Amino acid sequence: MLSPDHSDNQLYTIGEVAEELGVSRSLIRFWETEFQGLSPQKNERGERRYAQQDIQFLHQIYILVKERGFTLAGAKKELHAMQQRKVERAKMIKRLQELKFFLQKLRPD
Repeated sequence: MLSPDHSDNQLYTIGEVAEELGVSRSLIRFWETEFQGLSPQKNERGERRYAQQDIQFLHQIYILVKERGFTLAGAKKELHAMQQRKVERAKMIKRLQELKFFLQKLRPD
């Protein structure tokens, strides 16, 4: 797996990402047009540079479409649902942390 060498700022070329995922460069460019939130940086020559979060997103798309057989529309819906679950999970964690803090204040020392 592509991993940054001690930096979250490491960027990868479309060729490196395509090789990592085992797909063509043209498929990655197509997915960019189909999935919001996938917009790699481009250098002065217009060459795409993918950050680790872009690669993770592409990997999610790959799993849904190539491994699990989702249509593009189905993959978009699933990605949206995954994001919603992530937001709900974060809200629940925050509520639980607040409850823990409240209960700790009630505990006699």
